[in-house]
Amino acid sequence: MNAKKTCLVVDDSSVIREIATRIITDLGLNTAEAENANTAIEYCRESHPDVVFLDWDLPSMGALDFLRGAANLDEKPVIILCATENDPQQFTLAKAAGAEHHVLKPFDKPGIAAKLSEIGMIVSDEPRTAANQ
Repeated sequence: MNAKKTCLVVDDSSVIREIATRIITDLGLNTAEAENANTAIEYCRESHPDVVFLDWDLPSMGALDFLRGAANLDEKPVIILCATENDPQQFTLAKAAGAEHHVLKPFDKPGIAAKLSEIGMIVSDEPRTAANQ
């Protein structure tokens, strides 16, 4: 039997982490949380999550700093940028730094399911939402 995949949710908001964690757990995946980029990089080095949901607006060490650190990991997770605005420049910067995917906040189960299905982490029949295509 295959081990369950793990998603790391990186956000300075405990409410956002709780919502994302609940959705991801309901979709059948393991979750872990980090409130900042430094903690997230350490978690990635030690535990090798399959996916990282990365908030764009992190205090002190930001998302781009995390992405630079993640580029040096032995086992690179799929990184999904989480943003509050549909900003093409932000997505271009993040993609160039290693975040191939993005979702918009606020999160919802169909949007997260669609993104996880798109990257092959789950099999989902959840419909895509306009905000998360």
